[in-house]
Order: sequence, then structure tokens, then C-alpha cells
Amino acid sequence: MQPVLGVLLSLAAALGSGHRSPLNDFQRLRATELLAVSVEPPLPAQGTAEQCAQRCAASLACRAFHYDRQSQLCQLLPWTQHSPRIQLQKNIRYDLYQKKDYLQDCIMGDGSSYRGTRATTEKGLRCQHWQATTPHDHRFLPSPRNGLEENYCRNPDQDKRGPWCYTVDPNVRHQSCGIKKCEDAVCMTCNGEDYRGTVDHTESGTECQRWDLQHPHKHPYHPNKYPDKGLDDNYCRNPDSSERPWCYTTDPGREREYCRIRVCTEKRPRPVNITNGCFRGKGEGYRGRVNVTVSGIPCQRWDSQVPHKHHFVPEKYPCKDLQENYCRNPDGSEAPWCFTSRPTVRIAFCFHIRRCPDEQEAQAGSAVPSIMENADTVTFEQCGQRDERLQQKGRIVGGQPGNSPWTVSIRNRAGVHFCGGSLVKEQWVISTRQCFSSCDADLTGYEVQLGTLFKDPGPGDPDQQTIPIVRIVCGPSESQLVMLKLARPAALTKRVALICLPPERYVVPEGTVCEIAGWGETRGTADSSVLNVARLPVLAHSECNKALRGRLKESELCTAPLRAGVGACEGDYGGPLACLTADCWVLEGVITPSRVCARTDQPALFIRVSLYVDWIYKVMKMG
Repeated sequence: MQPVLGVLLSLAAALGSGHRSPLNDFQRLRATELLAVSVEPPLPAQGTAEQCAQRCAASLACRAFHYDRQSQLCQLLPWTQHSPRIQLQKNIRYDLYQKKDYLQDCIMGDGSSYRGTRATTEKGLRCQHWQATTPHDHRFLPSPRNGLEENYCRNPDQDKRGPWCYTVDPNVRHQSCGIKKCEDAVCMTCNGEDYRGTVDHTESGTECQRWDLQHPHKHPYHPNKYPDKGLDDNYCRNPDSSERPWCYTTDPGREREYCRIRVCTEKRPRPVNITNGCFRGKGEGYRGRVNVTVSGIPCQRWDSQVPHKHHFVPEKYPCKDLQENYCRNPDGSEAPWCFTSRPTVRIAFCFHIRRCPDEQEAQAGSAVPSIMENADTVTFEQCGQRDERLQQKGRIVGGQPGNSPWTVSIRNRAGVHFCGGSLVKEQWVISTRQCFSSCDADLTGYEVQLGTLFKDPGPGDPDQQTIPIVRIVCGPSESQLVMLKLARPAALTKRVALICLPPERYVVPEGTVCEIAGWGETRGTADSSVLNVARLPVLAHSECNKALRGRLKESELCTAPLRAGVGACEGDYGGPLACLTADCWVLEGVITPSRVCARTDQPALFIRVSLYVDWIYKVMKMG
């Protein structure tokens, strides 16, 4: 064991000495393995994914590795998906990491590191094998280090024109293969939100940080949370509708920079789903003339920076149709919105823009949000953890006293609890709109209470935190969500923790047992003076829709009715439906008011949070 331990310690020291991750050299495929015909794979070894990448990078024979996140084991592999007699296969146990140089059909710099399988020149001539000396004799002997395999295009002499080869034509000794540089191989339209190329350096030449890592820069754009943004490896992307693609860098002194990517020269494509009186999808194609928010505030002009400064300047976003002060959706939010003309309200969704009828009809019954890949592949960062020792066996109807450190008590000016909420960021709480009179409600004197199990804790409660609410932000009208900004960040302790947000449009698997928590009415079934927690199983969307006779909305999530009365009641509304995914507690639903508490004859309904995570992150980012 000593030699293995020594290797691990030296690798850990090497990883800690720099900010560049060895994973940057690899392209990841989730829940995938490489199968070799009639060849036994090497035995796995213990280590983190970064340690596995370090080992593979140091080995001339290694081209890829399988990584088992659960057991932290990796298999180093001498092949890639382009190797002969190799096939890809789905396997939820593994993530597959392959060296980029062996996969990309474009080059970085002069292409000296290119290890692709192109074997014809730019004029269409077939390449001569590097081992062969006819029809052209040469001095370049194949070795594992120079990658002169088969008859693939290579650049062993650092030619400025990039990879080349000797040809099989006796009259043409050698010729360039004409492989494009990665920055030119895939062009971008508009502001590059749909760019999916493989540029992984910024304009200044600084290498990009991987999107699935939080070092050297912490950030909210984890690939699991934004599965439709193409946040692959460390490639330049535009997940926040910036002016053009960018990335976080591996330089601790430079958080993020733009990338140099060619703009497509062909005619700019017309945006899809152009509508005027209604909107489809999230309304990116809405071109109507509504210019008032849901609360009646007129919109600010897009070409103005008063009263709110912003980066959505019409000249920078010619495809977004940012005319005058009309409501638009330039950043992929849940619906058209605008900056408001009121200095105290920065952004808001727009008034009376309906969904187009054909889409409403499609959503009315059995439509299900798109399902994220297997839950085993989902990961979360620094959230959803609690001290299980504080969890007791033994005001939720039918609940028991319990530990839910992300559940907060929302209190009015008299200090009386009236609704629940969930702490998703140190300074942000999610609740439901039904708890508040309006989106412009005066919250002076309102506060949240965190860190205590008691509905009315005494002054000596050592874990209690009380923080004023300074702002309310209403979500899309059909969501019934609100976000509350706190006057200061909450201090995270064993009694106060953040709950994770789900991946965008993630669907909780049927039968998952989740928790609701609150200080609401117990109807005599539990101790009304403490936080109560109850467990409820998730019901399949189709089964719930059947039970509700086709009235289930896409924005709703169901739990199955139980024989004994267990469920939410007055005072619990706005609180969490928390589900355990990848060993972290995740806010999958928000408790909403119902006419009957803890019904036993039909499913309980919750707001499906995964439909609105993009809006949630945007609100927290804009502050």
C-alpha cells in the first residue's frame, strides 16, 4: 500500500500547485463506456477524476479513462471511440474521459498535438503510411510520442500550415491536409448562444476553466443545472446571453474573458417561432408591442441606460429585436420581460402576453417536462447537506419534529409566522406568491427566521437568526413563485444550510420519497410548537393527470395521497418539497395553498421548481 499512497500524495501535491486542471485535456461523455472486442480492460485504480487525468496524461499508452464517481475508481484505456473494434455503450456507472487531441477534427495553434484520423490531403490525395518509405522515402520514424500512426495527417516538424502527410501519388511528395483551426471550424450566429465548437482559449490566449469545476473561479453555470446550454468540458459558450461566447479562465486573476470565434458570413437566420400577439416556448421569438410589466410599470427603453444600466444594447444583439421599450426575452428566461422605468424595480415579466393557443392545448393534459438523464449522473456543489444526527424520529399534518435547515419562517410586522420558504442562497429565499398581497408589497418590518426548530423560540436560542426582507421579485405568472432578498447573507451553520436547485427541467423519478417541512397547522396530529417534517412519495406525471381528470399543468408536480392524513396546511405554504438526489437535498417543489389539508382522496400539488431555475439564477445574478 505504501507505493500507491506515495503516488497519490505526489499527484495531490502536483494538482495543488497550479490552477490548471489536468481534466482540461479531456472530453467527457457522461454515463458512457468504451468496449473493446475480445480485449480485457486494465484493472481499475483508486483516485479522483483529476488524479486519473494526471496519470493518463503522463502515460504515452493512455488515450482515455473510465471514471466511476461512486467508488472513485478509474480504468486507464489505450484506445478511444475512433480506434478499430471499439464501440461506445451507455453505462450509468462510468463517465468516459477521452483525450481531446484524439477526438477533435480541428487544430489548436500549428496542430502539432493533432491526433485525429484525417488521412487525405486538402486536394483529396490519400496519405502514405508513416511506416512506409514508398513511394516517398523520408526521415520521420513513428513513435508513441510523435503520434505517427497509420497514414493519419500529422505535423511532426511544426509546419506553419498545420498537419500534412506524404501522399500515395509518386508525383506529389507531400501536401497540407487543410485542417481548419478550431476558432474557424465552427462559426457563430448572432451572439453565439448556439455555438457548440471546441475553442477552449480566450482572446488573450488564456486557457478556459472547465464548466464542471469550481476552481480557480466559483460560478453558477454547472452543466447539470443548464443541460441545454452546451456547457461541455472547458469550451467557450454563452450561457447568459452575453455579447458573445466567453469562459471562466484558469488564471485566478482573470475571472472571465471573451473568446475569438468567427462570425458566420452567410445571411443571418430568421429567429424561429416569430409571434406578435402571443408567445411560444419561452418567448424568444415574441415581437409584439406590449411594454408594461405584470405590476403595471412601464418598461425602460432598450437603448437607454436610465434608470437601469444593462448590457442588452440593441446594436450588440441584432437578432433579439430590442426595439424601443417592447417586452422581449433576449436571455432565455421563462417569458418575455423588460427593465422597468421605476428605479426601485430592476426587471419584471410583462403583462398580458399569453401563450399561443396551439401550445396551451398541447400543455393542458399529459405534457411532461423534458427528462434529464439518469439521476445517478447528477452532481451538486456545496448545498443540500445536513447533519443527520439532528434528525429526530418522532406543522405539517401527520408530521414529526425534524431537521430541515433550509426551511425558513416568514414573519409579518408583528413577528407572527405566516408562511414558509427555502434558503437557496445566503441572501435569497424562495416562497410562493399566494403568501403576499402583490408583487409590489411593502415588506418593511417583514423578516425571516432561520436556524431554530421552534415556531416561537425564546431569546436564548443559540442557533436562531432573524434577517429583514428588503425585496420581493415575482416569477412568471403561471409559476406562482416569489424570491425574497434578505438584508444580509445568512450565516451557514449546522442548523442553517442551503438547499440545492434542480437541473433545468429535471423530472423527479416516480416513487421518490421526498420531504415537506413547516410550522403550519397540524390539526392536532403533531406538536404545533416545533418544525414538523413529513415524507411523501412522488407520483408519475401521467398518473397524477389521470387522477385530476386532465387538469394537471406542466408547472405542477404531484405526490401520492396517503391513507393516513399527511400533508401541508395553513402556515406551511411556500415551504419546500425536498428530494434526495445524488446524496444532496434538492428543492423540487414549493408548497401551494389547497382548499383541504392533507387530502387522502387525491394527489397533493406543488410548484415544479425545475421549470424556473433559469429565472431563479438570473434574479440572484442581477441582485
